[in-house]
Amino acid sequence: MSVIGKYFIFLGTLLGKGEKLAVYWRRLMEECVGIGVSSVFIVAIVSTFIGAVSCIQTAYNLVSPIIPVSTVALIVRDMEILELAPTITCIVLAGKVGSNIASELGTMRITEQIDALEVMGINSASYLVLPKVIAAMITFPMLVIFSAFLGIFGGYLAGTLTGVITERDFLYGIRDSFVPYNIFFMCVKPFVFGFLIASISSFKGFYTEGGALEVGRASTDAVTNSCISILIADYLLAQLLL
Repeated sequence: MSVIGKYFIFLGTLLGKGEKLAVYWRRLMEECVGIGVSSVFIVAIVSTFIGAVSCIQTAYNLVSPIIPVSTVALIVRDMEILELAPTITCIVLAGKVGSNIASELGTMRITEQIDALEVMGINSASYLVLPKVIAAMITFPMLVIFSAFLGIFGGYLAGTLTGVITERDFLYGIRDSFVPYNIFFMCVKPFVFGFLIASISSFKGFYTEGGALEVGRASTDAVTNSCISILIADYLLAQLLL
């Protein structure tokens, strides 16, 4: 419980005395590039193949002649929007972004760079961490929307190229019984997940003590705790919003 209390105190320091807005704007743009743009490739690869596999496996299991073939596309669409795109993408980003944030801040801590900022009267938590948290909350929903599109597109390619579903049936399926609220739900999840990943990873890195071994351990703890928090938040959001 003491760790949880320390975490919430850490979040409070992010909103303390800060620097000029121009400084934060420059730092925010740098973090958006580092967190968002650099993650596009891995998100694209994972999403496309998850969508393709979802389509093939769904078609493999729907063997009843009573169920129309277009149901394959409907299932792929809803799986991508409701769960695969937001949750799996953010778990992948927890491994990439979370470990990077924790190791970066952990290295700054053990090399006394954070101490130097505090000696100069700078709120180191706000200056270093707040732009990362805001950047994650901005870029993660964008990456998830991109992921959902590529997942459905990957399912379309896999289904039509292998012959398990025709182009006409797939396009009919992804438009059938569409619920616009699901898009809102899909965008809320990465917004929350981005905050959790960035803040937990920053917390683990910011309070690293020791040397290189402890930096690696903090990075591992950041990814593990971020993934657990994502799964818990995923259940709570589904319970509250659906």
